[in-house]
Amino acid sequence: MSDLLMPIAIAVIMFGIGINLDWEAFRRVFRYPRPVLVGLLCQMILLPLTAFCIGYLLPLSPTQKVGLVLIAACPGGTASNLVTFLLKGRVALSITLTAFNSFLILLTIPMLLNLAIGVFMGDSQSIALPAGPTVRQVVLSVLLPVLAGLFTHQYFPELTSRLKKPLRYFLPALLLVVFGLVLFLGDDPAEQNLEKMLSLYPAGLLLNLGTIALGYFLSLQLGIDHRSSYTIAIEMGLQNSALAVFIAHGVLGNSELSLMAVAYGSFSFFTTMGAAYWLSRQFRPEGSG
Repeated sequence: MSDLLMPIAIAVIMFGIGINLDWEAFRRVFRYPRPVLVGLLCQMILLPLTAFCIGYLLPLSPTQKVGLVLIAACPGGTASNLVTFLLKGRVALSITLTAFNSFLILLTIPMLLNLAIGVFMGDSQSIALPAGPTVRQVVLSVLLPVLAGLFTHQYFPELTSRLKKPLRYFLPALLLVVFGLVLFLGDDPAEQNLEKMLSLYPAGLLLNLGTIALGYFLSLQLGIDHRSSYTIAIEMGLQNSALAVFIAHGVLGNSELSLMAVAYGSFSFFTTMGAAYWLSRQFRPEGSG
């Protein structure tokens, strides 16, 4: 049953992301390329590199280390756009980064996951990421729903405005369903899965808070203004945990791998909101609003 429900749930979640995007997000890159390029550099290189380093340093199982990299490989989503809006960051930049990453993952997720499997599991790897089926699953469950949402936003604005409000409540509930499928329909008993999940919090928190700080201060060093820098930091901290669960459970068929994503998704919204708020206030240049 979970094999049927999870792809449908992910497709609906990605459609919800798509209706919050528009073609203008892509045009902004050519008008204001620097913040977008720095944001993509942080997300595509710094975020996975940090996950690899944490995997080396902490006493996690090989599967859990791969799960950490999987989280880092996933893009942000509407949650990062919402946090950016609430903290008065640059919403256009946040939406643009989400839009680009939603398409780049077609290449980056298989590449980073196979690298992580090779590095942390080596010859004794118990999971493998077949390129063909992975691309097909990502296209059907991720790329096409995002495109459908994007075109709905573009050509049916009245329908989009009617859908946005109910989706605002429906998508978080659907996310809980995805997490529940992993915890209660996995190979191990729910209590054992919960215990494993709690043990993953230190690694997840280190990835979350560490990359938020790295993203913010590196962006400042590269000449990005304060508001754009903490917007990039928010994108670093909030990853699409539901997509990571889908890749782990639905594509790779490994419930242990998906527990890292469930653990990360259970706290990252709140810790990212708190850390980004602190950064936005603590390091605000004098005289800025």
